[in-house]
Amino acid sequence: MLSRTASSLYWLGRYIERADFIARLVEATIRLDVLSARPAGEAAWASALAVTDTEAPFKATGDSLTREAVSRFLTSDAAHPGSIARCLDMARMNAKAVRTALTREAWSAINGAWLVFDKRVSRLDPDRTLALVDAVKAETRGFEGALHRMLRNQTTLFIRLGQATERVDNTARLLDVKYHILLPEGEQVGGTVDRDQWTTILQTVSAATAYRWLYNEGLVTANVIDLLLSRAELPRSIAGAIEEVTDVLTQLARRTGTNGEADRMARSRHARVSKTRTAEVILSGLHQHLQALIAENDLLHAAIGRQFKFH
Repeated sequence: MLSRTASSLYWLGRYIERADFIARLVEATIRLDVLSARPAGEAAWASALAVTDTEAPFKATGDSLTREAVSRFLTSDAAHPGSIARCLDMARMNAKAVRTALTREAWSAINGAWLVFDKRVSRLDPDRTLALVDAVKAETRGFEGALHRMLRNQTTLFIRLGQATERVDNTARLLDVKYHILLPEGEQVGGTVDRDQWTTILQTVSAATAYRWLYNEGLVTANVIDLLLSRAELPRSIAGAIEEVTDVLTQLARRTGTNGEADRMARSRHARVSKTRTAEVILSGLHQHLQALIAENDLLHAAIGRQFKFH
């Protein structure tokens, strides 16, 4: 496979995963703000910007920190490179470059997600944001289904590698921001607002049902952290995504004969994370642990690019 083809497939996976995550984040933040026992207001929307590392770009727009402004910025703002609309545009551009490697169903899902914004971006009503992100989620789920029905070859492996790499970063940022920023000053840890926020975090990564299956207690902060950090059976957990990155790189090594720096880094990270205990991480500093994971994930991303000669 040509390196530029592999690069397009990898970035297709990353952009689709990023668009899906932002859609889930916006949906969860709206529900937290509107449906919680006590609306979260600016704190919730500030946290959404913090998760996506877009506080500075949003501030540059001059808009106030409101549901309407932030949700528009994260969903349909064509001038913002991290909006869902731009992510889907980049995903479609990469998909067009490898169109013959994709099935009709996979291409239709990508194109369908892009058309959601192509048709509505200029006249988006803030009150319809939930319907908009639901449409995006439906199309990205369609892409996931199509991907699982494709041949298990280098095409699907590079897409999965991009998705899993993106997922490590997304979940780490989500968990880090909630643990350190989101709870308003003066609110009680374990109180109503805190429980609403942790429930929202679980919903963002589709883990609310998984939590009830794996833990007998009610909503306990340490258990939520354990689920998102260390339980590899949850696909969107950090441990689960790290395991998938390692597995995909191993399969690519068998198929391409390429085994290098990225493989060694991934195996080392997987071995270390599989031995990590959540209680020890919390005691030693969750924020520092997550920031180290994010930095290491960036280094692995760069190593993947070098190993497969992405441009």
